[in-house]
Amino acid sequence: MQRSLSDWLTWQASLNPRDIELGLERVSRVVDLLSLARPSTTVFTVGGSNGKGSTVAFIERLCMANGLSTAAYTSPHLVRYNERMRLNGREVSDEWLIEQFEAVDTARGETPLTFFEFGTLAALHGFSQARVDAWILEVGLGGRLDAVNVIDPDISVVTTVALEHQEWLGDTVDAIAAEKAGILRRGRPAFYGDEPMPEGFRLAANKIGAHVSGAGIDFGYTQDKEGTWTWRGASTVLAGLPQSPPGDAAHMHNISLGLAAAEACDAEWLNRPAVECALVAPRPPGRFQVFEGQVIEDQVTENNRQWIIDVAHNPQAAGILRQRLLALDDRRPMTVVIGLLADKQVADFVLQLADLADRWFVCSVDDVRGRDATELAMIISEAGGRNVTVAGTPEQAFVAANAASRPGERMLVTGSFRVAGPALSWLGLY
Repeated sequence: MQRSLSDWLTWQASLNPRDIELGLERVSRVVDLLSLARPSTTVFTVGGSNGKGSTVAFIERLCMANGLSTAAYTSPHLVRYNERMRLNGREVSDEWLIEQFEAVDTARGETPLTFFEFGTLAALHGFSQARVDAWILEVGLGGRLDAVNVIDPDISVVTTVALEHQEWLGDTVDAIAAEKAGILRRGRPAFYGDEPMPEGFRLAANKIGAHVSGAGIDFGYTQDKEGTWTWRGASTVLAGLPQSPPGDAAHMHNISLGLAAAEACDAEWLNRPAVECALVAPRPPGRFQVFEGQVIEDQVTENNRQWIIDVAHNPQAAGILRQRLLALDDRRPMTVVIGLLADKQVADFVLQLADLADRWFVCSVDDVRGRDATELAMIISEAGGRNVTVAGTPEQAFVAANAASRPGERMLVTGSFRVAGPALSWLGLY
């Protein structure tokens, strides 16, 4: 009897006793047996602390606008596991996934792959079978020892570096930057999308021998007076480009980085019709996604509360979220629904939002690494959060937050994909 997708995912989660076990030995062994075929044009590998998913999506759209077939791999997912893998912009089917899982299981023998390793190998095998022009691969955690790094990229992209996952990556920004630089390759183009470039990243890149281009030095953008913007790369200038919401610095850095990576592959990809097509495409869900409405007995009605869903999960991302909240036209009472994984810096995250939030509802996270909600609530209170309530599951927290707020107020859901995804489902947005 054939396993369902749900059966496969449950089984994979039990295959390795560790949820995270960094290292390339296991995946390299299976890759050799799978005999993967690379795409006909380019492999882009995208790492960094924040903005990876948005950067992957922009490069993907730009490739497609130029008539290229694409395969994109991201993680984690919001609602459906299938979201992690896209062919030509469309998430793959259950049947496609099961076919790849079967191939990986046959090849692995007794190798105890982790959940992420199994899924990464499935994506790579399926992409190889699809014979597309370009792969755009998002690193899961770190870079040097992440399963995605088993594939040599033609172009490496690192968005930002911030303190995160210190248990696995190091205790300083420079140490973490060096780990993320591990996706770079000798003699191949590499791009760093934030300013300034950490010294640890620069030193690691030099040791590898990669050709690194930095934002604000080798490529960048300027805002024009008339509400448009101009991008400058190694050999290309694009003037008078339309704004792409939200249009703030974090978003523009991701777009600028994606343009630089595409130019390194083929400057002709930066023709204006293709670039403008990519700019106006919808952003990935859960990235400061705003919805005006409410839920009453599972029915969504318009013009009641403002819901903002954002997958911010570390202090750097919370800082970006804060700036986006402050940039809104009005300041209204705000309720925060939050859940975080155990390895996150809760106090520094909360400090970015404490003065903007009137109340907090803390929920559990459906993940083996989820932080206990009672413990999380205590840390939030100690960090300056007001009116903090433990509210059970994400869905229970949404109901409680909705009941505690009034029409016209702002509801922010943040802290994890594992909270943002349920919110999108609960609101009927996904």
